[in-house]
Amino acid sequence: MSTSTTASVSTHILDTSVGRPARGVAVHLSVRSGRGADWQALGGSATAADGRCKDLPDLPEGTTHVRLDFAVEPYFENKQADAQQDAPANRDSGTGVFFPEVAITFAVAPGEHYHVPLLLNPFGYSVYRGS
Repeated sequence: MSTSTTASVSTHILDTSVGRPARGVAVHLSVRSGRGADWQALGGSATAADGRCKDLPDLPEGTTHVRLDFAVEPYFENKQADAQQDAPANRDSGTGVFFPEVAITFAVAPGEHYHVPLLLNPFGYSVYRGS
């Protein structure tokens, strides 16, 4: 059992449309201490070749809620430019990306670690509490 007075957070992104990690996605982390408190931006990182953010900021003591903002639009724009064959044939998504960003908000408790993977594809996403 951990005796830390703060929670910790990690994340990674898997692009399920190609079965590979999503590299180069900017991730910003914000926190608040209480349901009615204002969000405080702590900083961010970007996913590495393995899809993981290895240097997200530490959470301050008293954090009760965390928000991870994933900037996925540039990732998909670069992916489309690099590999048109990965996109599903005959799909009309209009111009741009269907989900330009993904924001995940979750509650945390002191001493706990929260790994929050993002499973991503051009037309949907899913998240869960990992280990």
